[in-house]
Amino acid sequence: MSLGLTPGELLPRSFYSVSALEAAPLLLGQILERDTEEGVIRCRIVETESYGGVEDKGSHAYGGRHTARTEVMFGEGGAAYVYLIYGMYHCLNVVTGPQDDPQAVLIRAVEPLTLEDEVLMRRCRGSLVRRPADLSGGPGKLCRALGIDKALNGALFYSGASPLRLAAGGPGAGISGQRIVAAPRINIPYAEEYAAKPWRFYYRDNPYVSIVDKNSEARSKPSSDFPRLFNK
Repeated sequence: MSLGLTPGELLPRSFYSVSALEAAPLLLGQILERDTEEGVIRCRIVETESYGGVEDKGSHAYGGRHTARTEVMFGEGGAAYVYLIYGMYHCLNVVTGPQDDPQAVLIRAVEPLTLEDEVLMRRCRGSLVRRPADLSGGPGKLCRALGIDKALNGALFYSGASPLRLAAGGPGAGISGQRIVAAPRINIPYAEEYAAKPWRFYYRDNPYVSIVDKNSEARSKPSSDFPRLFNK
């Protein structure tokens, strides 16, 4: 999919108007920018998960649960939804869809664009990292590597004044020119029949991906064969 944007140009507000299921694969390859005291960190999104709202038993908003934590999910798409799990790990989500239709895409893994970005991420991470996936392969790891916490909840990805932004990745981003794997989401057994939905998307053979699903890789089709939903 071509967004008609110059690489590095902020994704427009309209990008976030689509459903989470459509946005999740389209976010692959796009650039996440994070302002820090030491400089701007830029990284490429390589793994996402879709959470589809009130009907999705894996979603925080399942059944229309409207709480202080999920408040941002009920707003218009384009805001960051940041929450804490296990009392210690932050997770970053991209809210999508129209107001009062709570949907979000969990960002599961990113890769630094340059060596300078990697150095800054390692400093933020603050622990010994041996493999790429140890740096930013997983929601909690990437949030530590980018210094993301609940203070960024509600940040607008499309605003140039925001400390957390999403920019166009250029050719090959989204579902164009990459081998995308569609697999079940991670660690949501409570989601019952929704636990097996292939709503996790990642770039095959990317070393920053958190968990590789060989069974899903064997079944996955080229991105050109994705349903029409992913080719708008």
